[in-house]
Amino acid sequence: MAFLDQMPALIGVVVGSAGSYTAAALIERNRWRRGRAERWDEKRFEIYTGYANTLKTQIRIAQRLGAARGFQTVLDPIDVDEGMRLLADAESKRSAEWEAVLLIGDADTVKAARAWHESVWIYELYARGQRTDFEGWAQAESQVSAARDEFYACARRDLSVPGPPPPSGNWPRQWEGGSS
Repeated sequence: MAFLDQMPALIGVVVGSAGSYTAAALIERNRWRRGRAERWDEKRFEIYTGYANTLKTQIRIAQRLGAARGFQTVLDPIDVDEGMRLLADAESKRSAEWEAVLLIGDADTVKAARAWHESVWIYELYARGQRTDFEGWAQAESQVSAARDEFYACARRDLSVPGPPPPSGNWPRQWEGGSS
C-alpha cells in the first residue's frame, strides 16, 4: 500500500523529468538551428560581397580600357597592354569566385549574378576593342548597372536585409559626358 501512495509522486517526477528533458532538447535544437542559419548567412554575405567586389574590379579595368579606346564616360585611361593583362587576371578571379556563388547562392541570386557577369562580358567587348560604337558602349554601361542592381536586390532578399535596395547608379552619368 505504501508503494501505491507514492505512485502519484513518482509519476509526477517521471513526467516532470520527461517534460524538462523535452523542453531543454527543443531549446537546444532551436539554438543550434539559429546558430547554423547565422553562420550560413555570414558565409553567403562574404561570398556575395567577394563576388561583387571582384566584378567591380573587372568593370573598373574595363572602364579604364574603354577610356584608352576613346569612350568618354571614364577619364583615367590605362595602358592597353597592362589593362588587358589586368582584365584577364580579374576574369580568372571572378571565375573562381563564381563557384562559391553557385554553391551557396539561392536560385534568384545565382541567376542575377550570372546576368551581371554576362553583361560585364559584353562591356568588355568594347574595352577589348572588339566593338567600337559609342551608343553600344553607353548601352552596355546601362546594362551592367541594371544587372548589378538586380544582383544586389536578390542578394539582399536572400540575406533577409530589411528595407528596399539602394537607388540605382544609372550609368553612365550625364555629367560624365555620356549620352543624355
